[in-house]
This record gives sequence, C-alpha cells and structure tokens, in this order.
Amino acid sequence: MAIKSLDTIRPVIGKELDEFEVRFRGAMKSSVPLLDKITYYLIKRRGKQLRPMLVFFSAGLSGEINDSTYRAAALIELLHNATLVHDDVVDDTYQRRGAFSINALWKNKVAVLVGDYMLSRGLLLAVHDKEFQLLELVSTAVQKMSEGELLQIEKTRKLNITESEYFEIIANKTASLVAACCASGTASTGASQETVQRMWNMGELLGMAFQIKDDLLDYGTGQDIGKPTGTDIKEKKLSLPLIYALEQSTYLEKKNIIRILKTKSAEKATAIKIFDFVKEKKGLEYAQAKMYEYRERSKVLLNELPDSPYKTAFGQLIEFVTERDK
Repeated sequence: MAIKSLDTIRPVIGKELDEFEVRFRGAMKSSVPLLDKITYYLIKRRGKQLRPMLVFFSAGLSGEINDSTYRAAALIELLHNATLVHDDVVDDTYQRRGAFSINALWKNKVAVLVGDYMLSRGLLLAVHDKEFQLLELVSTAVQKMSEGELLQIEKTRKLNITESEYFEIIANKTASLVAACCASGTASTGASQETVQRMWNMGELLGMAFQIKDDLLDYGTGQDIGKPTGTDIKEKKLSLPLIYALEQSTYLEKKNIIRILKTKSAEKATAIKIFDFVKEKKGLEYAQAKMYEYRERSKVLLNELPDSPYKTAFGQLIEFVTERDK
C-alpha cells in the first residue's frame, strides 16, 4: 500500500521528535528580540520534520538514540533552514509553503543575516560539544550543495544541461543533505566509518529519488496530472522529464522548445505547451522509472540491516518519498 502520509511512521520516534522540538527551539534562542521574533516565525511554519526523522531512524538502525543524535538533528535542521532562507533571497521568492518568506517580511539584508545566524548556531553547537565528525559530514553537504547550486545556475543560463549533468547537480544540491541526515544519525551512535559511509550512500540514493519526485510534482500529481504548476519552467530550470524529452527530439524540435523557454517562460501557455511536449516524448514515464530505480537501490542497502521497528519505519519513509503528492 502506498504511503502518502508520515503520520503512520512518526509514532516510532514520536517522543524523540517532541523532545527534539524543545531542544531545537532552545538552539535558536537569541538575546536579540528581532531575531527571536523571526526564528519563532520560522519554527511555526516548518514542514514535515522529514530530516530530523531521517536522523533519528538512522540512529535507531545503528545503535541507541542519544544526546549526540539530538545535536545531529539540530545541526541538520539549522543548516537546512539557513539554506532555505538564503535560497529565497537568491531566487527572489516571497512565499514558501503558502506563507510569506523572511525576505518578504523583513527584506533581504535581514534574511541573509538570519541565515548566517542559523549557520553559526549549528557550527557552535557542534564545536561546543566536540562533535567533529558531525561537523565534517554536514560541512561536506554544505560544500556539495553550494557546488550543485552554482552548476545549476551556470547551466540554466545556457539551457544545455545533459542528463549526466542533471544527476550531478541533484546529487550535490539535494541528495547530499539527505545523505548527511542518514550518516549523521548513524555517526551519533558511534558506528564504524564503514557503516556511516553505507548510510551516506543509502541516503544519497533516497535523495536522488526525492528530487526526481519533486520534478514530477511540477507537472502535477494524482487527479491534477496534466495541470502543471510550471515553477521550474518559469525559472528556466531543466528537470529530468524535459531533459529526456529534449534528448529524444529532432534538432528543430529542440531548438523551438529552447527558444520558447528563453523568451516566454513566464507565460502560462508555455507551461502547457512544454507539458504536452514532455508527455508526447514520454519524459514523465522515464523520470518515474529513474525515480523508482533509485528508490529500489536505496531499499537494497536498507534490507541488508537487521530487522527492527526503525527499519520498518525507514522502509515506509522511503515509500513516502516517492508516493507523496506534495
């Protein structure tokens, strides 16, 4: 049965997530009233807790959840929120998850400083408790995320991303953070380097599936298939369904689609036209097949681990990543 909600998975680590929320709020505290006001706003509109869940499940798979696990989850969440705040500034985005972004309410300068504050809080959290392995794992993810973002910007300007370049971009930009969640949770239990690396690999595969699912969601889901949101198209981002469709096209077809993207990406009719083009070239089916391929490879690594409630829940979480509708 398809898992479309995290509610059936969450109870396995429900107490830990509740405790984490208390600790995370404490980690965000500041003596500056404006900063406290903004961080309170951020905490209130946070999403599904997917990343902390990955950290706690990974720790449970490898050993005992402990104080170091909570620090790993906080470090990841601080990093993630900092990157979201900075991304909104870079992309001139004024809404996130249906709410106003920080830069929309408090302007770019404040948003950048808030993102910097969260990054510094994460670094200090790790250094204060001498969590150097966690710091290394998360810093690796930050480096990869920055490289992925810059490569995407470079390629978006020319609209010439190949499939291999696309996979390189999402491995760095998206999958590295998911990998860091799994590796950090594992490292927090004192697991061997080999085990930590295995969990990094499993998380990276899951992260690849996660991003491809996001690509597919931009074309609509469920009953809304055929009603694309067109966000990627408006931003002139080539995602996997379109990349594949272009690679199956004639020179003239490809030239025409690229021209439309360059000159009319903001028009609603463009999203519909490109959706029809992608559908005709079977780009959605191809992307979905690739997503399931990454999911199954992630499951193979999970299935090598001993049975436990954490393993069962992690498997359900993997299913959720590819079956979610938002």
